Amino acid sequence: MRYVNVRSEELPVLGFGTWKIKGPSGKRILKCALDVGYRLFDTAQIYGNEDILGEAVRESNVRREEVFLVTKLWGSNLHYHKVKEAVRSSLKNLKTTYVDLLLIHYPNSNVPLYETFHAMQELKESGSINLIGVSNFTLSLLKQAEGVRNTHIFANQVPYHPFLPQERLLDYCQQQNILLMAYSPLAHGKVNGNRMLREIGKKYGKSPAQVSLRWLTQQENVLAIPKASAKAHQVENLEIFDFQLTEKERQIIASLAGSAPLNDVTWKVISSVQSLPKVVRQLIERIFFTGSSSLSTVWTAPE
Repeated sequence: MRYVNVRSEELPVLGFGTWKIKGPSGKRILKCALDVGYRLFDTAQIYGNEDILGEAVRESNVRREEVFLVTKLWGSNLHYHKVKEAVRSSLKNLKTTYVDLLLIHYPNSNVPLYETFHAMQELKESGSINLIGVSNFTLSLLKQAEGVRNTHIFANQVPYHPFLPQERLLDYCQQQNILLMAYSPLAHGKVNGNRMLREIGKKYGKSPAQVSLRWLTQQENVLAIPKASAKAHQVENLEIFDFQLTEKERQIIASLAGSAPLNDVTWKVISSVQSLPKVVRQLIERIFFTGSSSLSTVWTAPE
């Protein structure tokens, strides 16, 4: 495993996504991931699987200190007291006394960022969380978050893969030494059908998925969190550190941006909503975060 160093923190450059992994079969998948070598796991309160992740870690031969756990606050839990309650619930579900990284899952302009970060900072000072971050924050929103007094954003988790450019956001993260966590790094499997990625992979004896993950992990301040249910795919995703893409190959992959239909609906919606008047934006977000569980499940896809 290779590591990424951000603000004196060393993290595995490749983590494990857990969206839609649930129940006994999900627990087996997570235990398998631990067995093959994953040490960073990304979950969220809305995923409904913090409990099986906690059980998988506890029942494994891996010490808690060796596992980096990430979870996220849902948009209806961003008020000060709600943050505290939600984190207590997450710690209970995860069967741990602390979370390594706590993220705001989605921006919600109905709740002042300062209020949420104030609660998160107190939790950090008490030892319940180690690091504070955000998820699905556009560049303008990330700058707003960075501007909140006494707040140090460690990470921003967004969709990032060869077909979805995040150049401006990544440039900013690198300048500010913020970690960019790439979810949906394989574009929901679409990378496997790309001719250019296949051609590059042939040179190294690697799959398009492996080429895509290597492209991401060769970038400064980037950590990828693919999801894989089958052990073979879990292992395959880890076998990306025995080759190095050339600068020309990296540029070719970067040029694929926009070359395939995207399923990143959530990111498109978030980006579009930010251009709306604040009152309209707040109404949309209020409906989103307080709507039915079925609506939330649809809208939160994929991460």
